[in-house]
Amino acid sequence: MSAAEKKTGKKQAGRVAAPAAPAPAPRLTTYAKNTWCPGCGNFAVLNAIKPVFQELIAAGTRPEDIVLVSDIGCNSKIMDYVGVNSFDSLHGRSIPTAIGVKLANPELTVVVHAGDGATFAEGLEHVLSAAKRNVDITLIVHDNGVYGLTIGQAGPETPPGYRGRSTPYGSVEEPFNLLELLHVAGATYIARGYSRGRDQLKRLYAEAIAHRGFSVVDTLQVCATFRNLYGYYNERVYELEGHDPRVEEQARAKIREWDYASDGPVALGTFSVRDRPVFGDQFREYGHEPVDVEAALGQAFAELT
Repeated sequence: MSAAEKKTGKKQAGRVAAPAAPAPAPRLTTYAKNTWCPGCGNFAVLNAIKPVFQELIAAGTRPEDIVLVSDIGCNSKIMDYVGVNSFDSLHGRSIPTAIGVKLANPELTVVVHAGDGATFAEGLEHVLSAAKRNVDITLIVHDNGVYGLTIGQAGPETPPGYRGRSTPYGSVEEPFNLLELLHVAGATYIARGYSRGRDQLKRLYAEAIAHRGFSVVDTLQVCATFRNLYGYYNERVYELEGHDPRVEEQARAKIREWDYASDGPVALGTFSVRDRPVFGDQFREYGHEPVDVEAALGQAFAELT
């Protein structure tokens, strides 16, 4: 408004009000002090997921409608550093917790952060069930191949020969090809990123969250303290090009290219996208007639006596 307009309180004819400036993106910062080790790949995950949430909020999603679910491990600290709703579950139980949250309120955006140990050891049955059902949640695996919080114990993604506190003479187990496992189980969005590729991680996380169905992004999240693989990955990773994730033959071939133990090339990007019915959608068709709980309980107990 001009000086003349301020005096009269009226706008001059023909003047067009300037468009309102867009609201600044929420910072989503918290009071918590970050305690990850220097060089930890979790910093890249944090710096990639926060702008994805900021863009969702700028597009109309309420901050309280975003829910992070995690369990035990260095990765679970991410909930302390992002200012959205969160739930800290038991070790290996983040997936069923997230399923419960999503089914209770399908309008929520539910994202699980879990380590490879919690996902493919303690929580293996839960993640396979979620993939089979095609529940509409996103799983971000912080995959460093060790139990970092318990000072570098071998886990389900640790290759043979690794010497740690639990395997001083070298691990003898073969790791899962977790992407192949989840593909067979029925996951409908499968991708892999690397903690030295923030922009790519951001894109993959945004794609996974936007996808309807069970989506997973295996993040090669380097544990700089107990299993520093930056050099190993830097020599082997490459981005998928000319790959169609909706062609099953291409998806299977790229998923099987690296088995998490070999020295072969390590592809990054979106491997597989499929369309399947989403678990929970059919519940919307159920009737919503009021239920007389007391009468129903009385009838149930009467049948037992």
